[in-house]
Amino acid sequence: MDDASAMTEPGLPHARDELSARTGFGTNLTDRAAELRDHDAPRAALRMAESARFAVVAGEKPVLRRRPGGLTIWHEAGELGLLGAIDHEVFLGRDAGAGRFGVRIAADLAEALKAREDLLLLDLRAVAVQSLLPAAELGALGETKAMTDWHARHRFCANCGQPTRAASGGWKRECDGCGAQHFPRTDPVTIMLVVRHDPALGDVCLMARQSRFPPGMYSCIAGFVEPGESFEDAVRRETLEETGLVVGSVRYLACQSWPFPSSLMIGCIAESLTSAITLDETELEAGRWFTRAEAELMLKGRHPEGFTPPVHIAIANTLLRAWLAM
Repeated sequence: MDDASAMTEPGLPHARDELSARTGFGTNLTDRAAELRDHDAPRAALRMAESARFAVVAGEKPVLRRRPGGLTIWHEAGELGLLGAIDHEVFLGRDAGAGRFGVRIAADLAEALKAREDLLLLDLRAVAVQSLLPAAELGALGETKAMTDWHARHRFCANCGQPTRAASGGWKRECDGCGAQHFPRTDPVTIMLVVRHDPALGDVCLMARQSRFPPGMYSCIAGFVEPGESFEDAVRRETLEETGLVVGSVRYLACQSWPFPSSLMIGCIAESLTSAITLDETELEAGRWFTRAEAELMLKGRHPEGFTPPVHIAIANTLLRAWLAM
């Protein structure tokens, strides 16, 4: 599959021309049916129906089922009972009227399940990078992981410290001690391709690398949005902090749900007003300007210095391709 087809599926009723849909986890066609979250009886009926399906993670690892023609995230109720006790469950919604649920089982069950030939347990990043699932299933799996991670991390009330319990089909946790209600959070992160026009080189973009990156891989810079800050100001602040570059105009291009554990990547093109790079070496080990020709060679795997772009599922890859198409 090429990069675009890996992220979208022919025939899906989805806005496939949106850049966000080309990112990993960018397609999730489940009808979330939020109107059923506070109504136990209809949700229970969906769960008990033969058509109900369950996406499963064992701790951090998705539990994929082998079937003729490939892998799927979906397990039937009978299969679910053979995997182990459920720690957390979330009502994901409906697909063609059938109930869809996300569940988490204990991480220590993963080793035993790995021995089963009908299952595959693999890191979620590897599942996405290797394009092992249809795009819509990958999106639902990302939702499952993000939501069950949230439950695992919020078992106690931040207000009084008492245990909390799941409510509203898993979309809320309630504290019986003080009455506080807790809702899932998504952390906004700006990720930006910083660009400028160089009189000698033409259009150039800034990419950098962290020490944890694979050798030779360069990507966009990124940072969390802070309280009281707009996306645009976060782009300017993070760019200045990490590279010493002063950014003027900022343009939003696309976003990506990133379930590690639960972020929303806000993809932007940022116009730099300066050219001298001063790296924050506590964050980055290298960074430089790349010409359009160099960026194209990176995407083709032919850069003369062996530099490679961000992986195809990452919004950084989408931003780079979008800039080259401008």
